[in-house]
Amino acid sequence: MEVGQKVRVRRLRDRVSAVIIKKLGQVGTIRDFRMTDGSGVGVLIQFEDQSATWFFEDEVESV
Repeated sequence: MEVGQKVRVRRLRDRVSAVIIKKLGQVGTIRDFRMTDGSGVGVLIQFEDQSATWFFEDEVESV
């Protein structure tokens, strides 16, 4: 995966708010990466409504 790539949110690993749950199945663009707990990578996804949130790398898939 790389910055600018389109991805779809395919699953949610943790309990999250209703706002985040609505992102399930939506397509967004990768804007940034970050280290999570030292053993994984998180991706910042920006959606068409200009909202953005972090997901674990295994929660998204390329489209």
